[in-house]
Amino acid sequence: METKLIRNCSATAIPAGTAATLEKGTSVLVTQTLGGNVTVRTDQGLFRIASVDVDALEEIELGEGGDSSQPSEDSLEDQVWGALKQCYDPEIPINIVDLGLVYDLRVEPDGSGQSNVFVKMTLTAQGCGMGPVIAEDARTRIQLLDEVKEATVDIVWDPVWSPQMISEEGRKVLGIE
Repeated sequence: METKLIRNCSATAIPAGTAATLEKGTSVLVTQTLGGNVTVRTDQGLFRIASVDVDALEEIELGEGGDSSQPSEDSLEDQVWGALKQCYDPEIPINIVDLGLVYDLRVEPDGSGQSNVFVKMTLTAQGCGMGPVIAEDARTRIQLLDEVKEATVDIVWDPVWSPQMISEEGRKVLGIE
């Protein structure tokens, strides 16, 4: 979908992960609208516009990605997995869980009725500058859960990610068997 910006907005250059400002009036091609964030292509490259700035787009229909702060009957661990499934690589239309990027999830109750959550994840490539952006998106979504006191998301490189780590659901989305 092609649209334009109705105001200046903050964005993140992909794959460098550097901050940028997209100017009002810029024509953009929307390439992905998942997890509340939007990936756009301009004549200057590919950019991720965070959910707080999607109102800068003249018209937009957001894809899947709900509010992780809604009350749930699920266990806290299940809620955290649900929050992580709302995080997407801005270049690949699969959430980070089904992409096989989440290696470890630990929930530790702190005795006050809340818990600390620790996640270890990787990226599809070590040189990807979007790693801190994706990890912060995951941490923020986990932190929104009522029972979470603090969330930590660390990027690790062992084992090295490979396409075999993509879940069956992710393979269906990509059309690979």
